[in-house]
Amino acid sequence: MKSRALWILSVTLLLSGCFNEKEVKSDSSRIRLAMLQPPRSGLSPLSDDAFKLSRWQTAETLVNLDALGEARPALATRWQQLDDRRWRFELRENVHFHDGTLLTAATVIRSLNAATQAAPKPRILDGVTLEIAADGDHAVIISSADPDPLIPQRLSSPQLAILAAKAYGANGSVNPVGNGSGPFILSKVNGTSSASLNRFADYWGEKAQASGIDVSFVPDGAARAAALRTNSADVVEAVPVSQAALLKPEQIHEVPMPRTNTLYLNSQQGAFRDPALRAAVREAIDRQQLVDNVYEKRADIAQGLLGPALPWAAQLRQPVAHPQAAARANGQLITLATFSDRAELPEVAVWLAQQLSAAGFQVKQVVREYAHIEADALAGKFDAFILSRATVLDSGDPVAYMYSDFACKGSFNIAQLCQPAIDQALQRAAATPAGEARRKAIMAAENLILASDAAIPMLHERVIQGESPAVRNADRDPRERRLISSQTHLEQ
Repeated sequence: MKSRALWILSVTLLLSGCFNEKEVKSDSSRIRLAMLQPPRSGLSPLSDDAFKLSRWQTAETLVNLDALGEARPALATRWQQLDDRRWRFELRENVHFHDGTLLTAATVIRSLNAATQAAPKPRILDGVTLEIAADGDHAVIISSADPDPLIPQRLSSPQLAILAAKAYGANGSVNPVGNGSGPFILSKVNGTSSASLNRFADYWGEKAQASGIDVSFVPDGAARAAALRTNSADVVEAVPVSQAALLKPEQIHEVPMPRTNTLYLNSQQGAFRDPALRAAVREAIDRQQLVDNVYEKRADIAQGLLGPALPWAAQLRQPVAHPQAAARANGQLITLATFSDRAELPEVAVWLAQQLSAAGFQVKQVVREYAHIEADALAGKFDAFILSRATVLDSGDPVAYMYSDFACKGSFNIAQLCQPAIDQALQRAAATPAGEARRKAIMAAENLILASDAAIPMLHERVIQGESPAVRNADRDPRERRLISSQTHLEQ
């Protein structure tokens, strides 16, 4: 009882420190938002903090993505490909930034040049060289050093947000406060504890229905869930699975994530050089057991590398013809490794070890923090490695992930996989323009990867978004780019 009382007290203190009741209740139309991670880089759009600016709808990009990953107008109204390296983007007219200045070609050039010259670069620009030039006051021409059919999709990355000129300091610093163009003005940031946003009356699009957003950064999962339960927050990011049972069903919304929990098998050395033993592992895995016991049924059984967050994948997926029959394991000793940073993975390893032992393997488990295990995993020092992997990066396209993980020269090829047919399929997908043909090429590459049994997808993760029953039209975005929009409001 004493420990329970201390837990309640600690949560109460966390909440009282994060949520100022007098402030957040002064206007009943303001949305109180509890977020998982505090800013790491002063809310610079050139860092991962850009996703906060996007989720609050305070900073905007030239392009948005739809559910299929297709580029749609935002601050740019239309675009055309001039040749294999140049694209022309027409800018929306009469767009005001929060400081009153207007969107022009010069402001776009300033923002994009800041991104291309940043150290480190935003990850969407890894290996990409861009040049941006004005074409009059309301158009820009963006040139890439190499042919790139995904230039519009790249420009949708929150890390390439367009801000007012005064946001950019001489030393490379970027200050988003009061310098965005979205329906909410970022008016105040209190370090890593809170932020405030207000409705922008001169927004070019649909005006915000809520008068503002009061953000609190609450890393503790129990405290975030308690904030929703005690009506101290209206919207809560990433409710832990362990806390979901404490909330009312109408407060819980599960969002499929573009993240797959996959077992990578070392195809170059050790037991799993033998494709028949890789096939034996595939047949031994009980995915339902993992979903039920580790994720408390709040995950989806994987049918492939790409899950429900990419709704087109299941429609285009073809049956996999596994060329190798499974062999019986005869006590082969294998090392199964994972990392402890994601709380579920060590538990997944325990269940997998039991399943593989039942199939005849001897299993040695290795669990370390990610920083202390990544180098060994990439060097092929384990027979099997459990990884929770994001399958789309900032462009909304899975080709970069698939090439990184499964091409002969892939930089994250834990499976040590090298098959010319897979490389050729990935190259075809990468060269295909965005659209249906590219999606089909991606699924053809996935089919070959699955046939190798070097990567065995087990489940697709979901994130639990908490919402008060009074909340209307909060975004439930698998890409975690949108959360509060112009239409989000509280029903009075």
